[in-house]
Amino acid sequence: MRKKKSFTIVERATILVPEFQGVFNRLSDQVTLRGQSPSTLNNYIRRIALFVIHFERLPEQVSEDEANEYLVALARDPKSPSRSSFKHMVYGLRYYYRLLGMNKKAIALPSLKGTTKLPVILNRAELKELFAVPKLLKQRIVLSLIYSAGLRGQEVINLKISDIDFERRTIHIRQTKYKKDRILPLSPTMAIGLKKYLKAENPHIWLFNGKQAESKYSTRGLSWVMRENLKKTSICKDVNLHSL
Repeated sequence: MRKKKSFTIVERATILVPEFQGVFNRLSDQVTLRGQSPSTLNNYIRRIALFVIHFERLPEQVSEDEANEYLVALARDPKSPSRSSFKHMVYGLRYYYRLLGMNKKAIALPSLKGTTKLPVILNRAELKELFAVPKLLKQRIVLSLIYSAGLRGQEVINLKISDIDFERRTIHIRQTKYKKDRILPLSPTMAIGLKKYLKAENPHIWLFNGKQAESKYSTRGLSWVMRENLKKTSICKDVNLHSL
């Protein structure tokens, strides 16, 4: 009797949604280009494959509300995978959405900070409200860039003007948390905002300078910007700079 063939999660997703093969190829290329480890790809692609199997369509065809409802249910389910697996699901989807330039969808995914609290979700209306609050262009752009590119606070304040390539539409992150360089996509909308900011503020070396032209923004100053602007919104959720 011939043994029935068992399929991997990725193969099941590809059989169910043939276009998923293109997703796999594109993610594989990007992970290679950015010098990330094969394990990163494996973790991301497996979680995205499970997402595709659940909805029977590609992630970009799933609405923001559907995606977040699924993730919240996954976080609440005691039978769901470990916290690490859940994190890979969220990170994988963020990576995928940003790869497609769908930053609004990426930033609406739940925060992963904390181990006992349910994920914090900012919906589109709340994000729009937050970004509309800063009166200073510099504050609005720095918060938008953190969201759009998925940057850590330290990464955004370490950015130099030369790290932004408008022609290739990329952001060069140098010496990250793991002592590696990364190249991230710069969305068309963010590129327009940055050009407007550079023309208005005319920084010299650092993309976001401190009080002195030759100094860079401080992490304390960045946290203050987030905290003070949140106070001016109607958002009651427990959100801070590290939740971005």
